[in-house]
Amino acid sequence: MRHRISLRAVCETPYRGRVTTQMIILNGGSSSGKSGIVRCLQSVLPDPWLAFGCDSFVDAMPASMRASGEGIVFAADGRVSVGADFLALEAAWTDGMVAMARAGARIIIDDVFLGGAASQQRWQKALGGLVVLWVGVRCESAVAAGREVARGDRIHGMAASQADVVHDGVLYDLEVDTTRTESLVCARTIAAHVS
Repeated sequence: MRHRISLRAVCETPYRGRVTTQMIILNGGSSSGKSGIVRCLQSVLPDPWLAFGCDSFVDAMPASMRASGEGIVFAADGRVSVGADFLALEAAWTDGMVAMARAGARIIIDDVFLGGAASQQRWQKALGGLVVLWVGVRCESAVAAGREVARGDRIHGMAASQADVVHDGVLYDLEVDTTRTESLVCARTIAAHVS
């Protein structure tokens, strides 16, 4: 069994009284089940939570950036690479999500940390003192690849290429595995850790 290190224990500023979770950030590879968990979380959490994902961020970019070395490139084998323009827009998007949380909205983020720990560090830099629940969403590569084929809107190979690399060096408060566990069960597990 892997030792889990709680970011709350390491990074959280001491608070008096109850700590309120302001953001939930889910990280996992393509087709790992994050979107299903997010929908279930929105239904089981007692307060309204807004959900935003990296897919909607990519969809919001101009089409010209979805095939540019400075934007985002989806290779035929499923590998994804990003350039400087993508990273600049991603930083602005991240700051926008954080600003909404600071303004009082509760935010769920569905992300794919292509850079592993470096991606998490970019979020941490923007978050400042916000209270975040970090959730790793795992799924066996073969199962995620099967989902990828079934959904039909992903390049074959993305799920397999991202299944492990997105978790490299990332520290979580909680991990769930969707290989054999339904989204609703995972969402309830996560909701039990939201304060």
